[in-house]
Amino acid sequence: MDLCLMASKLAYGNAEVMHFVDFYDCWDDYQKEKSTQVFLLCDKPKDANLILISFRGTDLFDADDWSTDFDYSWYEIPNLGKLHMGFLEALGLGNREDTTYFYHHLQKRSTKHSFSERSAGIVTGHSLGGALAILFPTVLVLHEETELLQKLLGVYTFGQPRIGNRQIGRFVEAHLDHPVPKYFRVVYYNDLVPRLPYDDKTFLYKHFGVCLYYNSCYIEQELMTSLAMGYAYGPEYKEGWFSIFIRLLGLLIPGISAHCITNYVNSIRLGKFRGIRMSSD
Repeated sequence: MDLCLMASKLAYGNAEVMHFVDFYDCWDDYQKEKSTQVFLLCDKPKDANLILISFRGTDLFDADDWSTDFDYSWYEIPNLGKLHMGFLEALGLGNREDTTYFYHHLQKRSTKHSFSERSAGIVTGHSLGGALAILFPTVLVLHEETELLQKLLGVYTFGQPRIGNRQIGRFVEAHLDHPVPKYFRVVYYNDLVPRLPYDDKTFLYKHFGVCLYYNSCYIEQELMTSLAMGYAYGPEYKEGWFSIFIRLLGLLIPGISAHCITNYVNSIRLGKFRGIRMSSD
């Protein structure tokens, strides 16, 4: 899980100074710009045994990313359930101005892919990137990409918003939970983003899969603890001024500061989690 978390964090980095297999700046037809970023990592340059796909999450200062998180519209797939329309658009699967594109991209495909017998994959992402990370294998399920799904070792998301309703959750679980669960959703304390879009009677968005919940009371004492972590646990845990500013902001809006990926790094490496099964039944 630590590998997935660090890959999710690196996705926010500058692509010009990073070394990876490939980086994709993907087109969002609704926003009319390249607003979705994803990169690939492998354990070795050729004949890789492990391929890791990491989607970049919500940019704190990008209004388009936040509008996608707070978007409540969805697209209904007949007899299967409803998916978040903004996330489908961010994954390049259509445009709400012409929903026939969604229908075309979400139908079963006859395309077959060839992979090394030894290769296996992991998909990950933080925030919006987490939503795209679980939406990606959801589309593979819809396309009946059996070979790809068999090679999927797991999907690990951090601070991920909800992507659909209960019906689509049951459908995806039926394919990702056998023979063992492959989808794990990590939530830190009172992070606001996993509570979006709302799951009330109006919107009906629901989480599914296994939730790994890290609990921590975000009070003034945690701010002081964060300042001392570099001394207590080593220089790699030392926080920058921007992270400290977000923690100060968290004293006013706790749900925002809890979403910072630094909290997830510290939780995974230093904390204890409580596993919760988010059943779709």
